[in-house]
Amino acid sequence: MDFFTGLLASVGIAAGVFVLFFKLLRIVPEQQAWVIEFLGKYQKTLGPGFHLVLPGIQRVVDRHTLKEEVIDVPPQVCITKDNVQVTVDGILYLMVMDAEKASYGIDNYRFATAQLAQSNMRSEIGKLDLDRTFSEREIMNNAIVKAVDEASDPWGIKVTRYEIKDIIPNTTVVDAMEAQVRAEREKRAEILESEGVKESRINVSRGDREESINKSKGDQQKRINEAEGRAEAITIVANATAEGIKMVAEAIKSPGGDKAVNLRLTNQFVQQLEDILGDAQVSVMPHDLAQIQSVVSSMLPGSNKGGAK
Repeated sequence: MDFFTGLLASVGIAAGVFVLFFKLLRIVPEQQAWVIEFLGKYQKTLGPGFHLVLPGIQRVVDRHTLKEEVIDVPPQVCITKDNVQVTVDGILYLMVMDAEKASYGIDNYRFATAQLAQSNMRSEIGKLDLDRTFSEREIMNNAIVKAVDEASDPWGIKVTRYEIKDIIPNTTVVDAMEAQVRAEREKRAEILESEGVKESRINVSRGDREESINKSKGDQQKRINEAEGRAEAITIVANATAEGIKMVAEAIKSPGGDKAVNLRLTNQFVQQLEDILGDAQVSVMPHDLAQIQSVVSSMLPGSNKGGAK
């Protein structure tokens, strides 16, 4: 009986030691940091791995994740520089760099950084007109990150970036913007149409001008060709005449050539005289010329040599 009692006591003691061991043992996961207090005072920060924590003496105050966190910044109404109300919301990215400061520097660093982001967002929106708020988001994001990161440095927080999700103007402003866009499109369409008409007229005038120039060049070339043709014809005739004169001159220089020339001239003279006298109804001439006529007539070929009987 004593043996069994001793065995049960040993098993109970072993079980108690085993349970106590597991109570003392703490496993910290990767990318986490646990803040430990000793009798209500900060003692240390536990990194990933196995650790022993004395129950009742040491206590795990906070379990911080060291991964980048995403905080949704709630929508809020902001007023732009030109007094337009817009609703803006965003997303904030941050990381815990110092677990001790994150636990003791502020009560709730997530809520605090979100509030800082909202206040700085209102400030940045108030510096810009409505049109610029849509085109300068990157500038506003960088300014908000810089301001929130500086303010949250005592809390052991690192703000990595901030992104504005939506900028929504109120209904009145949206209607006005749509009307402005429609007017701008109509204006652009009218400008494009007028430019098209202008370009068409310019093209037509250029076409007429080129057509006139081409016609004038064609007429000019035609006159030039005709003049060149006439000049070439005159040149050919002149060359032929000169060649004929040259041949006549060479013939005159040959033996008996002068007599042949005189005879040719006489024949031409007589022929022309015969034509004149034949057309005239009455002929009055000197006696000597009349004798010459009779003599010439008798000399011409085909004349009546027998005379009057």
